[in-house]
Amino acid sequence: MKLHIKSDFPEQFRKGASFYINEKDKLTIDSINFERGLVKFEGYSTPELAKKLTNKNLYTTYEQTRKDCRLEEGENFWFDIIGCKVYEEDELLGEVKELERILDVNYLLIKTDEKLLEQKKAKSFLVPHRKPFLISIDVNEKIIKLNGAKDILEAS
Repeated sequence: MKLHIKSDFPEQFRKGASFYINEKDKLTIDSINFERGLVKFEGYSTPELAKKLTNKNLYTTYEQTRKDCRLEEGENFWFDIIGCKVYEEDELLGEVKELERILDVNYLLIKTDEKLLEQKKAKSFLVPHRKPFLISIDVNEKIIKLNGAKDILEAS
């Protein structure tokens, strides 16, 4: 069947790798052809069986992702960034709710802190996940320090 890989880590798709299509149903790759974008899953050897997987998304666990996907120095998994508190000059601006990719730029979707909402600021805002906005990320402490984000919030 056709497989559309939208992952930053295509190397995780290999013979023997397992993925979920929901909380309990697991699929294991029997063979994969990247040039043709084709995959065969164990137990899905006929077109009729393969059709049952049409428009399904593949998922994996955080633990398996950490094992199979290699990050470069200074990179983080999106799931580690979500939930981080966002600060600029020691002022809490909000919390990362999601990351969004628009064209080739990743953005932090920040839910604005309650104190700033009381000042009639926007409920949420986007900040590019790159320099010069990004100063530091500490996923262990769940803290992101930004520069220029407050200006973006003010303009939102």
